[in-house]
Formats: sequence, C-alpha cells, structure tokens
Amino acid sequence: MKEHHISEPRINDRIRVPEVRLVGPNGEQVGIVRIEQALQLAQESDLDLVEVAPTARPPVCKLMDFGKYKYEADMKAREARRNQAHTVLKEIRLRLKIDPHDYGTKKGHVERFLKQGDKVKVMIMFRGREQSRPEMGYRLLQRMAVDVAEFGYVESNPKQDGRNMVMVIGPHKKKAEAKAEQKAEQERRKQAAATAEPDDGRPPAETDEPA
Repeated sequence: MKEHHISEPRINDRIRVPEVRLVGPNGEQVGIVRIEQALQLAQESDLDLVEVAPTARPPVCKLMDFGKYKYEADMKAREARRNQAHTVLKEIRLRLKIDPHDYGTKKGHVERFLKQGDKVKVMIMFRGREQSRPEMGYRLLQRMAVDVAEFGYVESNPKQDGRNMVMVIGPHKKKAEAKAEQKAEQERRKQAAATAEPDDGRPPAETDEPA
C-alpha cells in the first residue's frame, strides 16, 4: 500500500509545469503566464513563486515571501497548540449516608474542578441493602447538580452502574477560557498587591502645629 505524505508546497525552480495561473502578492489576478515569466516576476519582486493549488489546471501560483509565510504559519500553529487545553474527567465519590460536613467538602471539590474547566464524574457507592434504595442516590446526585449549577450542567444524567450510581457534570466554561480567567485574576491580584501601601503597624508620625 502506498503511503501519502503531506509535504510543503513546491516553490520557485521546483515547480515543473509549462504555465501557471499567477496571483500577485496582494491577491491580484495576473492571469495565465509561462513559468519562465512567473519566475522572472518573482525574482524582480524579490519574492518566491509558491504553488498554492497544484491540482488546478493550470496550477495556481502566488508571489510571496515564503520564509515569512512559513514563520507566521508556524507561530500560529504553536499558539493554537498552547491555547488548546484538554478537558480532564475528575472523579468524586460520595456515600449515600454522607454527613453535611463531608458533603460540603465534596461539593467544594466539584466546584473547583468545574471552575478549572474540567468535567466531574460524581459517583455514589452503595453498600449492602443501600442497593435497594436507588432513588436516594438519585436524589443526592440531583442535589449536587443543583448546588453546583452556577459552575456546571448535567452532561450525563444519574444512572445505575452495578453497585454504583454515576452522573457527569460538565463545566460551563471551556478549559482554555477558565485558564485565561485564572491568569487574569492572578495578574489583578499582583497589581493590587503592588499598588497597596505598606502598613508597618506604626501610628502616623505626630507633627507640631501651632494651636
């Protein structure tokens, strides 16, 4: 089986066709010209002749600074990779008979994960006879969904999975947005700390003023 590799476009002398449809550096249509004329125009303009549509008849070529074009394309791709953040599926486990303090702690974890842009799988583990009371697990999961509704939504409704019941809550904000907001908040705090006047705890100095 033949492998197909994605390669860079052909430029300048690597373009081996008798004629091309030429596009100028600002997108203007020059028309169909002989390859020799296109290469001469590229040389006179101190630009490269780049084949942008090799399958067209004749192929379409454009006059451009190929080095600059490649650099800008690489920078855009790098920026896109840097801004791309994958959503992580976090997991929180609850007991059916959870006390209020533990529930508050678990809810805090769920909120924190959602604020970070991550999904949360909330799982209730049934023990013994608790398996005969799935409606109690359903109510507990629904309560959690309502309590964290400001930060996330129910992506997968509660469902029984053997001895467990599972619900997935998705974040309202994407991971990249959450990271950007977190970074902005850190910058705001830094600026606020930098502009705050230092307080050494001493009373202001007294001044002698005439009565």
